[in-house]
Amino acid sequence: MNESEANSTAQTELMDEIVALRHQVFSLLLALVVVSGTLSVYLYRQASTTGKDIAAIKPQAIKIIQEFTQNRASMESFVKQLSVYGGTHPDFQPILKKYGITPQSAAAAAAPKPKK
Repeated sequence: MNESEANSTAQTELMDEIVALRHQVFSLLLALVVVSGTLSVYLYRQASTTGKDIAAIKPQAIKIIQEFTQNRASMESFVKQLSVYGGTHPDFQPILKKYGITPQSAAAAAAPKPKK
């Protein structure tokens, strides 16, 4: 075999490999387009479903928030009364610690806090 025939067969093999790689790259790009399209459709459906869920839950959440703000003063007053009680009754202090309420003395609870 002479050098030109060996060179020709090497070039033919290289060309075949290049064609095979082009087909593989094309196939991978096509698969990427399909997967990304599927993911986009899935995320769109999830976003629309979540939007509908939020719209359905929003009135209930607004009602709960309004009730909380209406009852906030009485809840804070109750916590202050618990704190005063805990200051005078040492057996009750572990319960206050458990819920993160610091015991106050009766004089400290009666003094109003300055507003900023």
